[in-house]
Amino acid sequence: MQELLAIWIPRMNILHIDSSPRPKSHSRELSAAIVKKLLQVAPDASIRRRDLGADPLPHATADYADTLSSPATLAAPLKGALDLAETLIREVEAADVIVIGTPMHNFTIPSVLKAWIDQVLRVGRTMESTPVGKVGMLPDRPVFIGVASGGVFTGERGNQPDFLTPYLTLALNSIGLKTLLFLPLQATAFIEEGQAPLASEKVIDAIDLTVVRELRDVAA
Repeated sequence: MQELLAIWIPRMNILHIDSSPRPKSHSRELSAAIVKKLLQVAPDASIRRRDLGADPLPHATADYADTLSSPATLAAPLKGALDLAETLIREVEAADVIVIGTPMHNFTIPSVLKAWIDQVLRVGRTMESTPVGKVGMLPDRPVFIGVASGGVFTGERGNQPDFLTPYLTLALNSIGLKTLLFLPLQATAFIEEGQAPLASEKVIDAIDLTVVRELRDVAA
């Protein structure tokens, strides 16, 4: 399968996003391992890096909020108010595959990842507001989401709430990104030193890259 994918995808564009404030976090190691696996089937892939942990985005400014407050203000945006949002949206549009690494902070995503979402979700640009809810305007593409959690939030041993998975699912689905693969690395608080790479490997082994080929087949 890897040989077929390598031939089929001439040049993959990967958007690699991290959101942990820790330089050597489990979620960073996990997202890097996901990218490494993608490079096995597309070694000449182009990678656009967006490190929200090391270089946080500003939270929504007054000009941005005012511009999005009504159809009238959105039709005549304040100068520069949408510049950052447009840059981030174009990064998503240019990507064939998106890789997100995120820790679970207090049952959900870090605020820096929320700041990214607040810029990317925009009525009239990435989603439409309809009587049945938000409808995505962007073409679908695979999104691999590596989630590192100190506790356990899924499976038989799950003992804490999970607002991260349903929230990211709804947010990304609302702009058209529906092929989401969540890859949880749980109980990181109890992983002994030196065992993190082995734990990550077990998660990475579960990745099925056929979704990359299938989605590109549909678009072709």
